[in-house]
Amino acid sequence: MSRITQAFEKRKSRGVLVAYITGGDPTLEVTEALVPVLASAGADVVELGMPFSDPLLDGPTIQHSAQRALENGATPSGVLGVVRRLRNNGYEVPIALMTCTNLVARPGFDRFAKDCAKAGVDGLIVTDLPPEEAAEWKTSADANGLDTIFLLAPTSTDDRIEAVAKLSTGFIYCVSRAGVTGAQQSGPPDLPPLIARIREHTSTPIGVGFGISAPEHVRAVWDVAEGAVVGSAIVNIIASGGEDMPRRVADFIHNLKSEEKT
Repeated sequence: MSRITQAFEKRKSRGVLVAYITGGDPTLEVTEALVPVLASAGADVVELGMPFSDPLLDGPTIQHSAQRALENGATPSGVLGVVRRLRNNGYEVPIALMTCTNLVARPGFDRFAKDCAKAGVDGLIVTDLPPEEAAEWKTSADANGLDTIFLLAPTSTDDRIEAVAKLSTGFIYCVSRAGVTGAQQSGPPDLPPLIARIREHTSTPIGVGFGISAPEHVRAVWDVAEGAVVGSAIVNIIASGGEDMPRRVADFIHNLKSEEKT
């Protein structure tokens, strides 16, 4: 059982909080320092974005964070180095990488999967890889003990939901709305019917992301799904900088968990 699966099992009745940050934003050293902060503050799973110059689903906040990371020398191997050092230092928080097909295919699926597993990565979200084209990646990931986390959206057809349900392990990433990432003032609309559609095909845990930025959003997600994914709101705090930035990140995570189910 992977660390990600264990996290969802452990908090099955209370809800999982997945915290996203961009690897290398603003530097790899800051990322390495922030992952333990996130875990200590209450993040059950940490999602690390691999910065890429041409993101597909990222809104302005995440795009700017990727640009900062790239300008400061972040690379896929550098992000994996952060994970490796965290594992060597005893940190066991589940870590999922969010990346794109270009970065995974460049060294070859087998090589990338082996490098991720060796570093201590638990799973990957390859945002632009549809399940219909994922057979080679799925084989490589499975052979190296990596969870394969695929995306679904409100526009997903029943056929797509069924395909994702068959291939996803760890959890299914459910995009709460059409469009790109970014913090919102209100929670995801019409979420229960979407979750119900997915539930017709699978019992795999569902993590809901895009626009989740406040405790009440997290609780609304936890009322219908197992996990809430928060990203842009955290990245905004990181972008604001300052010596107290890690404390403010921790306070934000604590606040999100204030809506924890009992």
